[in-house]
Amino acid sequence: MSAPRFSVFGKTAVITGAGSGINLEFARILLSKGCNVVLADLSLRPEAQDLVNRFQATNKSPRAVFVQTDVTSWSDLSRMFETALANFGGFDIVCPGAGVYEPHWSSFWHPPGSAESKDMTDADRYKLLDINLTHPIRATQMAMEHWLYPRGKGDSAQTKVSPANPKRVVHIASVAGYMPVFRAPLYGASKFGITGFVRCLAPLESSAGIRVNAVAPGVVRTPLWTDHPEKLLNVDESQDGWVTPEEVAEAMLACVESDEHIGGTILEVGKGNTRQVSAVNDPGPDRNPEKGFITSNADKGDEMVWGWLKEEKIWGKSKL
Repeated sequence: MSAPRFSVFGKTAVITGAGSGINLEFARILLSKGCNVVLADLSLRPEAQDLVNRFQATNKSPRAVFVQTDVTSWSDLSRMFETALANFGGFDIVCPGAGVYEPHWSSFWHPPGSAESKDMTDADRYKLLDINLTHPIRATQMAMEHWLYPRGKGDSAQTKVSPANPKRVVHIASVAGYMPVFRAPLYGASKFGITGFVRCLAPLESSAGIRVNAVAPGVVRTPLWTDHPEKLLNVDESQDGWVTPEEVAEAMLACVESDEHIGGTILEVGKGNTRQVSAVNDPGPDRNPEKGFITSNADKGDEMVWGWLKEEKIWGKSKL
């Protein structure tokens, strides 16, 4: 017997990074379609707070609940899921979408110990990888633990996940997960990692009822770009296409609901277009800047990197 068609109506979603950008738009779409949402982030931008205010009434459905969350803290991630259980009795959709784009405070080009880096030389880790790679992996694992062996007994017991009771995890990868970007190697490594992680979990859908897939957006007009002038130097506004957060959120909804985007799918999202990315021999994204996958002034970002490599105050700090 085939699995029932999945609809977000009446379901509950947990979304990290929902205080702004793509994840906020995904939360907005889900709420508009009757899905409860737990918004997890360090804080909410005003537009996100407005959304929570509109949907926070406990006597109405759907509802939105905010839980302050540092995604690098596994105890915070646990508290995030506990919030979903306490407010809604369970959760059906998880989007571990919080991420950063090679900020100077955690960048390969600003080594630990240099002035702008917040990665400590004795911390044994990069904050970017904790946010972009470790947190999505751990959040997926924690969700699966609950779905496979839900807590509770009697009337409070949740139904175990199965092909007849399916669940969803949608990740945010990137075209940088299969198209190298010199100026953002840690970001690229994290998105290559997410892409591989998602593909490895493809068999879960048919056997356990857990679909894990991902969107791979191009250049999206979010605060990750617009709040950082040094990143906007890469963009020629006269000819480069921007992908909108709404376009990505619609693709994420398709990843959750559509029968077309099965487990392991990487769905590329450009300006006005989407396509599934092949696991092997993929031609890569369209290189026309108008399509929203590349920026015309990328050489300016690369020049900035070469400049940093010539600075002893950045690269001469290590005492090996």
